Amino acid sequence: MADATTMTTKGQVTVPREIRDRLGLKSGDKMAFTMLSDGTVVMRPRTRRLADLAGSLTRPGQPKVAIEDMNPFKASAARKSTRATKRQAR
Repeated sequence: MADATTMTTKGQVTVPREIRDRLGLKSGDKMAFTMLSDGTVVMRPRTRRLADLAGSLTRPGQPKVAIEDMNPFKASAARKSTRATKRQAR
């Protein structure tokens, strides 16, 4: 995908709609820029809170799961991890 955009006198550029849509960007989102040694510039959305990402990993045809519904599974996974860590420490 190669899109062109024009920089304003304020140094602002418009991120093409297809890229915004694919990255799930909305007005006010923070972006991080990294310049590589070859001059390539990488633009990434700044890391968001986990709650902000809820629902972003859905799969077509699969039901959405609310964070509250995950709590019992998170607690179970934490207990298993704690037991495994204690076993390794023996």
